[in-house]
Amino acid sequence: MTDPMSDRPAYNQVAEQLRQRIYSGELPPGSKLPSEAGLIKQYNVSRVTARGAIKELQTEGLIVTRQGKGSFVRDREPTRRLHAERYQSDAAYAAKRIAEPATSYGFDYLADRERYRVDTSFRETRASPRVAELFGIPAREAVLERRLIFYIDDRPEQIITSYLLHAVVRGTPVADPDNEPWPGGAIGALASLGIMAVAVEESVRSRMPTPEEADTLRLATGVPVLVITRRTLAEDNRAVEVAADIVLPADRVTIDYRMDLSE
Repeated sequence: MTDPMSDRPAYNQVAEQLRQRIYSGELPPGSKLPSEAGLIKQYNVSRVTARGAIKELQTEGLIVTRQGKGSFVRDREPTRRLHAERYQSDAAYAAKRIAEPATSYGFDYLADRERYRVDTSFRETRASPRVAELFGIPAREAVLERRLIFYIDDRPEQIITSYLLHAVVRGTPVADPDNEPWPGGAIGALASLGIMAVAVEESVRSRMPTPEEADTLRLATGVPVLVITRRTLAEDNRAVEVAADIVLPADRVTIDYRMDLSE
């Protein structure tokens, strides 16, 4: 039953009640929602209102509708946990403190190499104003653009568009896409050239995916993405690699971090 005194549209009120049933677990993943006729009877609303409520939940990515079968609560995606420590494995390998090759991606998943793979596409290009600002270099300076799509068990999980200074990597194994995934990630790749990273800066924001991103990551309708912008810094505080951006499905990622308050 909707509240006639509420200033919210009736379809929004019905959607909210269904949403709460989904979040509480009363309607678990895979369960079927009432049909349009069922919603009309249960909430004493019009067909237009029932359809509007279903559409709202579809847009949010909470349900999927199958032609001729009805609407169902969408399965919860396995969650990937991003830890602040994930780059430490790369740095330890680059500094030869550990012998086992690693990447921050593999650390995140605790996955062996048989479970994940990377599709790569490299090209020489000119730094855009944004990339130039992240590097602290003049715009249109030559850079190597590295586009990487990471998969786990053949499901695409993240897109990285990363840049290295072309003058630094030209003619080296780091510029060869066949060498990806590089042991130790970008930090390991730079270490192979004698460039030791000492810090990683990241900023995180959310937005809706572009059509290309939604298709590449196989996103359900209404699912946003998390976008991480990364700068890898050397000892003199200069950026030696920037990722603009790392794009991840927001419904598959939890970002964990800790802030120590003691001096």
